Amino acid sequence: MLPAQHRLTERGEFTATVRGSGARRQGSRLLVVHARHTDARSALPPRVGVVVSKAVGNAVVRNRVKRRLRAQVAPLLPAVPSGTDLVLRANPASASATSAQIGRTLGSALASLGVTEPSPAEPTP
Repeated sequence: MLPAQHRLTERGEFTATVRGSGARRQGSRLLVVHARHTDARSALPPRVGVVVSKAVGNAVVRNRVKRRLRAQVAPLLPAVPSGTDLVLRANPASASATSAQIGRTLGSALASLGVTEPSPAEPTP
């Protein structure tokens, strides 16, 4: 589980990250990553929210996907700049994906958004 200081909890926080000014997104068949950096929060740690709709599967499947997403993003948080909010939205294909596939997709999406540096295993464009 992510520490409370790294969690998005309010509806307004999710909306601002997905639709607010300065919000960016990067998607794939497994997930869509929304990112927003605000100067007002620059001294605060990065925060993450996870969205998994009923289209992904039943409650057991949705919770498994949420746990996998949180487990994959937790080690990346130290590389995310302070004041950055992320929303990870799972697509239905993520239900059948492995944790490794989700981790690779998440890492490349964050690098494409310029939130983190690309890992050495990823080819640079």
